[in-house]
Amino acid sequence: MKSGTIFALASGAGRAGVAVFRLSGPEAGPALDRLTGGPRPAPRRAVLRNLADPRDGETVDRGLVLWFPGPGSFTGEDVAELHVHGGRAVTARIAGLLSDGLGLRLAEPGEFSRRAFANGRLDLTEAEGLADLVAAETEAQRRQARRQMAGGLGGLYEDWRARLLRVAAHLEATIDFPDEDLPDDLWPAVRTGIESLRADLARHLADDRRGERLREGVAVVIVGAPNVGKSSLFNRLVHREAAIVSEIAGTTRDVIQAGLDLDGYPVTLSDTAGLHVSDDRIENEGLRRARACAEAADLRLVVTEAGTWPEIDPELRPHLDGDALLVVNKVDRRSVSDGVWEDGRPVHAVSVRTGEGMAALAAALTRTVARLCGEGLDSVPLTRHRHRAALEACAAALDAAADETAPELVAERVRAAVQALGRITGRVDVDDLLDVVFRDFCIGK
Repeated sequence: MKSGTIFALASGAGRAGVAVFRLSGPEAGPALDRLTGGPRPAPRRAVLRNLADPRDGETVDRGLVLWFPGPGSFTGEDVAELHVHGGRAVTARIAGLLSDGLGLRLAEPGEFSRRAFANGRLDLTEAEGLADLVAAETEAQRRQARRQMAGGLGGLYEDWRARLLRVAAHLEATIDFPDEDLPDDLWPAVRTGIESLRADLARHLADDRRGERLREGVAVVIVGAPNVGKSSLFNRLVHREAAIVSEIAGTTRDVIQAGLDLDGYPVTLSDTAGLHVSDDRIENEGLRRARACAEAADLRLVVTEAGTWPEIDPELRPHLDGDALLVVNKVDRRSVSDGVWEDGRPVHAVSVRTGEGMAALAAALTRTVARLCGEGLDSVPLTRHRHRAALEACAAALDAAADETAPELVAERVRAAVQALGRITGRVDVDDLLDVVFRDFCIGK
């Protein structure tokens, strides 16, 4: 990690009523003194001061300044904040004073949070939760990120790590002191500890990617034959004319996407080409993309029409699995009642043109998306592939430990499991992970 004192416009670029500059490092206090002419404000107390160019004394702005001496700050270092007017000319002049006039360095993305991690103020899961909180676009994403930032995941993994360390200590005792009068239940306690954590890991990993899905957004794809009303349904759900609607078959050739907020849950909705057989090379590329999109989706809306109901195109049947919603459109032309399909799946009879049945369909879609995101779960779910990979490595090491009989080999497997857990929170072997964890942070965080 680079040293020195850094600064950044933590409130983001662009014109605003207030702009916040954050400074962190050993020169934060002296820089604040030179800008304001002193005296330095009391810790964690906002004081109104003139900010002047220390080279010629010209007043640049008047704003609030705050002082957070380390280690009781966000980064664990001395930190100062300048709350100034948010016009571009003001922020540009303040940034110039900090860099050219005072010799501070512009922070890299995520450098404040990285310093907080290096100084023990955050573990890696909390830092990632902070990044997710800044990036959250829906209420459910905010709740999940806030729980992770508060230590929900880190606390769980550190508890598991502590349990494994106890197992490792018992193993070391059996290896290093074989002739001592050790408790009779020491080896059984090792086996019990390994099996207990294996079970906990298995339950945690068997989450159907709920936390990752919520963080990234649920991929919902509309599939169906040509001219059944897929694009019209897409436009209805996104509340705008995003897709071209036409009576001409094959109007939609590429995948069209739009974001949705369904009661706080993020959704990426995709409209696709109508599935059919074609000799047209360009149209076939659209069909290939449609099938690939449908295969990769978390949830499919399979659309047919009242005129052909209850017949369903054979190509659509493979998509009617799992949580897929079956939609029968154009009930304004031919009456179709809600009911169940042959596999017991509910049938959603709608008219996209008149709006009949659309409220019920939207409610069913919202319930399904909420379930896919783990609505109502008390535990903090996995949110990143990095966590999942480390936990799978930990589980594999414990599986191998359970198959060993020699204490030395069991101890080696347990040490590997402890290291895998430590990599999640940043307790061991994390130098190669830091750039990955912090590179997506915004400037000023």
